[in-house]
Amino acid sequence: MTDTKSTRRPRRDASGRLATIGDLVGTALAGLVTGAVLLLILEAILSLTRVSEFGNTSGWLAIILPVWLFVEEFRAEGYGASRVVVALLGAGFAVTAGMTIAGLAATQFPTLVSGLFGAAAFTVVYCLIWFYGLRWLSHRVG
Repeated sequence: MTDTKSTRRPRRDASGRLATIGDLVGTALAGLVTGAVLLLILEAILSLTRVSEFGNTSGWLAIILPVWLFVEEFRAEGYGASRVVVALLGAGFAVTAGMTIAGLAATQFPTLVSGLFGAAAFTVVYCLIWFYGLRWLSHRVG
């Protein structure tokens, strides 16, 4: 797992995976912010056309780009049971963390904001479990 020599960011290793935790979290959060901005534009359009009130759309829609990144990371990992185990554990813990944060935020904020909080928690937790879990399990299996 040597880094390829490139000045581009994010850095990728020889198999095509993101090389560092910073690259993975940064790319995932950049995708989340992009999704949130697009969701806010959609909300503004829906509000201006009086289709719905501002804040009624689920903020979880912003997670589309990070999930796409996670699917590409899964594909780049190659075949093996370890990637499936880590992906399932990561998804389980990430959904649990995201739903917990969104549920706690739902008492104070509209659906859009609480969903964005949940999506952010999902993204960070999945990144941490995927990156470190995969490397730990690959090291243990050999």
